[in-house]
Amino acid sequence: MVIGGMRGMTGLLWETSLLDPDEGIRFRGLSIPECQKLLPAVKPDGEPLPEGLLWLLLTGKVPSKAQVDALSQELRDRAVVPDYVFKAIDALPVSAHPMTQFATGVMALQVQSEFQKAYEKGISKLKYWEPTYEDALSLIACVPLVASYVYRRMYKDGKFIPMDDSLDYGGNFSHMLGFSSHQMHELMRLYVTIHSDHEGGNVSAHTGHLVGSALSDPYLSFAAALNGLAGPLHGLANQEVLLWIKSVVDECGENISKEQLKDYVWKTLNGGKVVPGFGHGVLRKTDPRYMCQREFALKHLPDDPLFKLVSQLYEVVPPILTELGKVKNPWPNVDAHSGVLLNHFGLTEARYYTVLFGVSRSIGICSQLIWDRALGLPLERPKSVTMDWLENYCKKAKAA
Repeated sequence: MVIGGMRGMTGLLWETSLLDPDEGIRFRGLSIPECQKLLPAVKPDGEPLPEGLLWLLLTGKVPSKAQVDALSQELRDRAVVPDYVFKAIDALPVSAHPMTQFATGVMALQVQSEFQKAYEKGISKLKYWEPTYEDALSLIACVPLVASYVYRRMYKDGKFIPMDDSLDYGGNFSHMLGFSSHQMHELMRLYVTIHSDHEGGNVSAHTGHLVGSALSDPYLSFAAALNGLAGPLHGLANQEVLLWIKSVVDECGENISKEQLKDYVWKTLNGGKVVPGFGHGVLRKTDPRYMCQREFALKHLPDDPLFKLVSQLYEVVPPILTELGKVKNPWPNVDAHSGVLLNHFGLTEARYYTVLFGVSRSIGICSQLIWDRALGLPLERPKSVTMDWLENYCKKAKAA
C-alpha cells in the first residue's frame, strides 16, 4: 500500500457517493440508471438535470421539479464573474493549456470567498459550513462562465456568448460554448451529471478534500483539485482517447475490420503504450458511465463512424487485455466514450475536454466540502515512511 499508490486503503469519509467494484458509482445510494429515472429532466425521458444531482448530493433526497427549478434560478443569480477574473485569464498566452487557463480563473474567483472573510472575523467552528456553503454554490454557479470564456477565447476568436436566463445549468453551459441544438444540451446535462462525483479516493476529489482539510476555502480547494484533474492519468485521459481513436482512423480508415483493429491495438501495446479509455483503479466491470453514454449514442447518433469504432473497440480490446494478464479490469471506463459524443455534435477540440470534466467535478467536490465542514472533519495528516524503514519492517516481519 505504501509504494502502490495506497490502492485499497480505506482512509476517507465521503458522504456524497460510493464506488462499488462491480456495480460502479452510486450517488447517495442511487445508481446511474436510477438517477436517470428519478431525477427531474427538462422533458419526460430526457437526461437528468445536474441541479437535481447537486440537490441529491447535498441533502440525500431526490428533489421535485419545482425544487430543481428553484435551484437553477439560484445558480443563475449567483453566476456573476468579476472582470478581474477574465483579465487574469487574458494575462496568459492564448496557447496555454485550457486547464491552466481554467484553474487560473478559479483562483481569481477566490477574491470573493465568504469563508475567508468569515474566518478572518473569527467565526465559530460550528458555523464553518455556512460560508463554505455560500462559496460552494457560487463557485458551482460561476465555473461554466469561466470555462466557456476559456473555450471562446481559444477557439472562437474571443467572441463570447452571454448566459441565457431561460436555460438550466447544463443547457446554459452548452449555449455559452456556442451550441444551440437540443441534443447537445441534453448531452451536456448527461455529461455534467455522470462526471460530477466518483467517491473520494480519485486524485481530484482527494486533493479537494485534502486542501480543504487545512480550512482552505472552496475556491482554493477546487483550484488544487483541477490541477490534479489535469494529469494524464486522471482527467486528461478523455482527451487522449479521442486522439487515439482518430489515429486509428488516420492509419486504417473508418471502415476498419476487426482484425485490423486487433493489429492496431497490439501495435499500441507492444510500443509500450496503453489503450486509453480502458481499465480503472477500482472498477472491475464495464463502467456504468460508459454504458449510459453508449445508450445516448444508440439513441441519437447510431450511424456515427467514430461511435461504430468505439463499439468495435468494446468487443476487441477487453479480450486482448485479458490475454496480457496484467490488467485487473480490461473493460472500458467513462473516458472511452465521451469524446466521440462531443466530437459528433461539433465540440472537436480534444485539448479542452478536461475542462468539461472540471466543471462537472465542481458539483461533487464542493458538495463534499460542505459536509466536511458540517461534520467538523479534521486536518488530514497520514504517516509516511522511508524506504529504509520499509525494508527493515519487511525483514522483521519475515524473521517473525
